[in-house]
This record gives sequence, C-alpha cells and structure tokens, in this order.
Amino acid sequence: MHRIGLVIFPGAQVLSLAPVSVFEMANRTSGKPLYDVRLLSESGGPIQMSMGVRIETEAFDEPDFDTLIVGGATEIEEASPKLLAFVRKSLDMSRRVTAPCTGAFTLAQAGILDGRRATTHWAYARELQARFPRIRVEEDRIFIVDGSVWTSAGMSAGIDLALAMVEKDLGIEIARSVAKKMVVYHRRAGGQSQFSALLELEPKSDRIQSALVYARRNLHTPLSVEQLAEAAHLSPRQFSRAFRAETGQSPAKAVENLRVEAARLLMEQGQLPIDVVARESGFADRERMRRAFLRAFGQPPQVIRRNARLAA
Repeated sequence: MHRIGLVIFPGAQVLSLAPVSVFEMANRTSGKPLYDVRLLSESGGPIQMSMGVRIETEAFDEPDFDTLIVGGATEIEEASPKLLAFVRKSLDMSRRVTAPCTGAFTLAQAGILDGRRATTHWAYARELQARFPRIRVEEDRIFIVDGSVWTSAGMSAGIDLALAMVEKDLGIEIARSVAKKMVVYHRRAGGQSQFSALLELEPKSDRIQSALVYARRNLHTPLSVEQLAEAAHLSPRQFSRAFRAETGQSPAKAVENLRVEAARLLMEQGQLPIDVVARESGFADRERMRRAFLRAFGQPPQVIRRNARLAA
C-alpha cells in the first residue's frame, strides 16, 4: 500500500486535487487498493480552497507517508513554520516529496530544492529563480524528477506528475490504462515544452515581431543576425540590443528555441528520419540537433519521438 499525503491550505487551487483522481483510477484499474490518499492541513478540519470549495482534511503530524504532495495556489504566500518543518521531515522519512505548480515555492522555502533542478508554472518560474537562486529552475518543463524530489508545471501538469508516479510504482501498462480511462495523454514527457517558444518571446515592437516571423518562415536557412536585422529594418547592432531588451534573449538563442520547437513537432507528428528533421529545422546535422534538444528538454530527439508514439 502506497500512502499518499496531499497538503492543502486556505486558498489552495482546486486543481491541486487532480492527482487524487490518478491514484483513484490506479486503484480501480488494479482492482485493489494500492494507494491510500489522505488530505492534510496544518490544523485539520474543513479547508476552503479556491472558488469557495470546502474540503475536509486531517491535521498533519509525523510524516509517515510514502509520498508527500504539496498543493499550489494562484497567489504565492509564505508557508508557516510548522508546514516547512513537516516538509523537511518528509524529505528524510518519505520516498519522495512532490509539488505540482506553485507548491515548488513551499519546497523552496523549506530549503529542499537548493542545488536541485526544479520547475513550476511558467508564469512564476522566473520569480522562483530570482527568490531562490540556488535552485536550477527549468521553466520549460512539464515535470522534473531530481532524486526524491519531484516538481511539475502548473494546473493540469499535476496529472502528468501523478501518472509518472504510477508508472514508477506499478509499471507502464497500468499508467497507460489509467491515462486512457481519464482521457489524457499517458505521458507527456517531462521535458515537453510548457508553451510555444514564439509566444514566450512576446516582442513589443512590430520590427522585432517581423524578424521573428521571418525567422520562423526560414528556419531551414542559416539565419544570421544580419538577415534578421534586415528583416527588422535595423542595423545589426541596433537589432541585437532591441531584441534582447524586448525578449530577454539573444537572437541566436531565440532562433535555436524556434528550431527546437519546429524539430520537436516534426519528431512527434511525423515519420521523417532524424537527419531530415535536423535539415528541415535548420540544424547543420543531427548531432547539433541532439545537443539542442538536451539543452531545451533534457532528452534527445529519439526519446521525444518514442514518448509521442507511446502516447498515441
């Protein structure tokens, strides 16, 4: 029996409860109670979550759970000393400590993300990095497993996180069956993008937007700064300065992200050989594409394709 403790608090986002459905369906699929899920809070009793939903909870005491899940909220607040102490104890006494969405901030406040890779909802990732610089925040991830600490992106990504736990505990076939019954992907790979690279850039001027549109249409070409600057009707020096000021990235990094996104879609949706995908998305060869995938997703292109096929 896997004992799961899910910590919630006043104002916690209702979707923090989404992982419970995964464990419930795992029990139903297996035909036996493999997971025992307890809803926890600092004082116990009814807790009012977002949208006024009230949930009955047990007061947490000693962390005697196989897995602790810390829920998230739409507002970042300081966790209580008692909750932080409970989380720290859980790291020593539980097999894994997890946090979907902004629950990562609670783990960060407890100090257990220091020196680890972690992710959270894309809208809060840079705040997490700024407030806790010892964490290696990777904002473009669905979920990350670093030792016994698991974190995920926001909202529905908690389902991906829970499915990954079920796969780890019970095997791929049960996890796939649970996903099918819930009408969700069996597994969006942990490295899959949270959002579009082009949307992430959000340029403020038409000139930089024009350069990005030009880049996306011509990914199969080398795309030098001079070409992009010409598309924006700026000098290369002016263009580089304006581009970084508006997007927070260098032109070279932005182009690589666009190439990686295009290559990922080709890998997931088609049957093209890897060499052809590399060429069509503008990488000089498959090795350069592989290195770019590792930087962006932490996984090589072959794993992205295999995961897409398994999900299909």
